[in-house]
Amino acid sequence: MLTASLLKATHRPGRLFSNMEPGWLPVAAPEFFAQIVKRGLALPHCRALGLQLQAASHGKTTLMLPFKPEWVGNPFTRVLHGGVVTTLADSAGAVSIFTRLCEPESIATLDLRIDYLRPGLADLPLYCQAECYQLTSQIAFTRSTLYQQDPEKPIAHAVATYMRSVVPNGGGADAVRP
Repeated sequence: MLTASLLKATHRPGRLFSNMEPGWLPVAAPEFFAQIVKRGLALPHCRALGLQLQAASHGKTTLMLPFKPEWVGNPFTRVLHGGVVTTLADSAGAVSIFTRLCEPESIATLDLRIDYLRPGLADLPLYCQAECYQLTSQIAFTRSTLYQQDPEKPIAHAVATYMRSVVPNGGGADAVRP
């Protein structure tokens, strides 16, 4: 999770660096993004899953879902439940949108499609690299790759669209809703 100490360790004016790869471009507004991440990952379902920000750059994020035995959907096959995969993809896509924004907005998932390529295996964390590749005045478009050990061997691909809404009166800290 992006904490104050991690933000200080990774943040230089105008930049939020990945702890995974060097050379990431800055997010649009690092302090705003840090606030969004803190609030977004504190949402009850994200907190219950233990979602963690691994990397962020302009338009891109990587979130990690640590493995827990309760994420197994079928105890006989030990395959991850589709619900946790979906929540990770939706959350990573939403966070990627906020890397491109400078002011509070409300977003809502309009459509999310996941193409499963192989089963997610138990005992391994699940990662989602998401990219917000297009913003219009009302819609944000994202694409994601979900993987466990190697991004070149994904377990799924996801595409999603999100509705964008301006927060009335500029919102303020309590109005920010990822």
